[in-house]
Amino acid sequence: MDNKINEIRRKISTLRAEMTLVEASIRDQVNRDLDCSEASYRLMAMRAEVAELIGRWKAAGGGDHLPTVRERLSRGYGDRPVAAVKPDKARPRPGHSSARA
Repeated sequence: MDNKINEIRRKISTLRAEMTLVEASIRDQVNRDLDCSEASYRLMAMRAEVAELIGRWKAAGGGDHLPTVRERLSRGYGDRPVAAVKPDKARPRPGHSSARA
């Protein structure tokens, strides 16, 4: 039973990641004053699929709290994983030249 629950959670996570890409595509199309109806229909279908998967997940015994988008975005920054990126000091930053005038 746990494998089924975990499989459904993986599908939900994958779908949520795809949904963020489609949402970004819609924003880009709107910003360029293009027709975004196809991407919007695809996003609505994804939302319906996520709702159906959540129903299956609950029916299979999933009882963990699934955070809403608002809850996920409002978490404190301390809760979020942060990738450590070290700037390369050997290369000059874009727009800044190391040559003197």
